[in-house]
Amino acid sequence: QVQLVESGGGLVQAGGSLRLSCAASGRTNSPYVMAWFRQASGKEREFVAAITWTGTGTYYADSVKGRFTISRDNAKDTVYLQMNRLKPADTAVYTCAAGPILDRIITTYDYRGQGTQVAVSS
Repeated sequence: QVQLVESGGGLVQAGGSLRLSCAASGRTNSPYVMAWFRQASGKEREFVAAITWTGTGTYYADSVKGRFTISRDNAKDTVYLQMNRLKPADTAVYTCAAGPILDRIITTYDYRGQGTQVAVSS
């Protein structure tokens, strides 16, 4: 089992930045792909970004490309999402997920956290 705990969410003005963290515990020695998803109120959950075990492969939704950066520190069992130039449309609950296969569908992932709220004011 792997437990995931997100942190770093909050309220920020448009144009600002936040860095989300997702700390993993438990059986973290498997080469999991890590991903971030988000769900705005009243909307479907959507893929945000993913990173391979080695960190050499990163993938982004078109809506965040060039503004968000996903990274990981396997020594700390933590994955990060640096979010710059935030927009009100980025307001959502952000959830991290871990699994053996990179996919844009969260149900593909074996584990997910509880989520952290990000709110961007205009």
